[in-house]
Amino acid sequence: MEVRIYYEDTDAGGVVYHSNYISYMERARTEFLRTHGLSVREMHDKGIIFPVVHIDANFRAPARLDDLLVVRTQIAVLKNSSFTVAQQVVRKDDEKLLVEAKVTLACVSPEMKAKRLPNEIRELFTRLLEENPQEG
Repeated sequence: MEVRIYYEDTDAGGVVYHSNYISYMERARTEFLRTHGLSVREMHDKGIIFPVVHIDANFRAPARLDDLLVVRTQIAVLKNSSFTVAQQVVRKDDEKLLVEAKVTLACVSPEMKAKRLPNEIRELFTRLLEENPQEG
């Protein structure tokens, strides 16, 4: 997913404020699911909710005003009621790695109780993991 950096995204130093990357990655995860035929809204309406439960992020280089970024997302770990995605934010023009993160999401009910990933999602994520295995 591409993200253009606007003035509102930057801090007093003229670089993207760190928490904005979390928002970019959230949007990219939603678009990742959409690309694979899953609607976050439809899942939510069926009582399938994916809150973030852990983020491990490394901020390697700054993005600046008007940069065009690409956020890459892939499945890294699959468990019974959670999954982890590996995400990278790179500057499009030079492929410079700016942020890399592992984001773990749990599958929960509307009452915030853990539940197993639905079979349709588990099968999709298993296939994606087989196509793009993660190291470490």
